[in-house]
Amino acid sequence: MKPTYTIRDLYEELATELSLNWNGEGGDAGIILDVELQGGMQPAGPLNLIRPNQIQVIGPPERDHLLNEEDDVYHDYLQVLFSASPAALIFTDGLKPLQDCQEQAREKNVALFYTPQPDNQVIHRLLERFSQPMGEKLLVHGVYMEVLGKGVLLSGDPAIGKSELALALISRGHCLIADDATELYKTGSNTLSGRCPKVLQDFLEVRGLGLINIRAMFGNSAIKPNKQLHLIIDLLHFDDKKLHNMDRLEGCHSTRTLLGVETPQTSLPVAAGRNLAILVETAVRQHMLMLDGYNATQDFTDRQQIYIDQEQ
Repeated sequence: MKPTYTIRDLYEELATELSLNWNGEGGDAGIILDVELQGGMQPAGPLNLIRPNQIQVIGPPERDHLLNEEDDVYHDYLQVLFSASPAALIFTDGLKPLQDCQEQAREKNVALFYTPQPDNQVIHRLLERFSQPMGEKLLVHGVYMEVLGKGVLLSGDPAIGKSELALALISRGHCLIADDATELYKTGSNTLSGRCPKVLQDFLEVRGLGLINIRAMFGNSAIKPNKQLHLIIDLLHFDDKKLHNMDRLEGCHSTRTLLGVETPQTSLPVAAGRNLAILVETAVRQHMLMLDGYNATQDFTDRQQIYIDQEQ
């Protein structure tokens, strides 16, 4: 049985990236099918009344065409548009539907989305999303955060301090996505994104304090609905022997494979006196530098070699 993908799934996955706004009305039960289940038809594309897309994107050309018609023709177009039972209409480039369109969308249970982004960018991203397999998901134990704009999964044994670390990061201006259970899903052949199961959204459990509603305490800006996964921070208990044997130049860097996607992982020892929030921020900055091709260990080694060569 093929998995389903609803309008709400689409919104939660792409709202931030596509700057989507939705009043939450209509389309909640609408199921969006992937390209295969569409029988070759486009699941999304510019407004098409002859061969309707399941998600109809309305940009300036489509809006101008509709409004340049006489009133009777415009209403006929609306009848044809909604008789095809689209799952959603997306108005791009800052456009908004007229009242007649809003009323029919409400009556037919069709979701209306608005975005300031250009139509070609929205269509390209939607088609890219629907070209990927639906339903490939994995529930992992850990706290999922946005740190310095990157998706970071905090993993480790129970009671190691992941939630306390998340609270420290939130206090430093970073965002919570999911506590305790993170739902990962594929958004590309080599990319994963993570989100929070609906029942757990906004909440963080901290031992001694109980449940905390992060949105109520820190505001909407402290919560993100989803984020592409960039880095895993694995918190580990290290005894003195393990700490002594750790490579102090290279650190503990590896990869972890989830849903067939390799993700960089950094292991951080948990010990008294270590400011883990600062260490996580630094690990993210280090990861970003390495993506740009800079390796501090190699830079240090090269510098030492130059110094040795000069002394000789």
